[in-house]
Amino acid sequence: MLKIETFNLGPLQTNAYLLTGSEEGKAVIIDPGMNPGPLLKRIANLEIEAILLTHAHFDHMAGVEEIRKLKGCPVYLHDLERDWLGSPKLNGSLMWPQVSPPLSTDPAEYDLAAGQKLNLIGHTFTVYHTPGHSPGSVSFLNGNHLFSGDVLFRMGVGRTDLPGGRERDLLDSIQNTLYKFPDDVIVYPGHGPRTTIGFEKQQNPYVN
Repeated sequence: MLKIETFNLGPLQTNAYLLTGSEEGKAVIIDPGMNPGPLLKRIANLEIEAILLTHAHFDHMAGVEEIRKLKGCPVYLHDLERDWLGSPKLNGSLMWPQVSPPLSTDPAEYDLAAGQKLNLIGHTFTVYHTPGHSPGSVSFLNGNHLFSGDVLFRMGVGRTDLPGGRERDLLDSIQNTLYKFPDDVIVYPGHGPRTTIGFEKQQNPYVN
């Protein structure tokens, strides 16, 4: 059984997810954001098999450098954002100096691609390419748990006014990928509370 812990990190209140499974003492992190102190404390005695990034905006990757050095774990990121971890301009940290210093870290060790299956912590995570908020945005599905990054929120959607964002792509990702999942799939977004696919189909005012 997948156990999911949520850490609300940094001034933009980004959700970082710590996932543990059947392999005791091992874990996966999705989107370690800014000010990751609480997350670092929690993983002190855990082996981190991987850091999975839904995309490479600064508020989702700010904790990568510290955790990767501490735990020696690989980072996974879609190839379209390969250069973003090393570029404060691309990852957006230059745009909000009042929120974040310029952030730069080494490239991801592994590329993500649509349809890829990651076998980690005794579980299989399927990668879905869901662009629109950013070109390389991905969502991860394990059973009925969907980690949607900044694509789909509870009664909201990701912004598309940042570099590489495109509203048409975002709505296509939601309508033709995420909304194809069963209604009982639980959505764990990059910000805000969790929701379900069924609830969003009925209540989300941004997606027709």
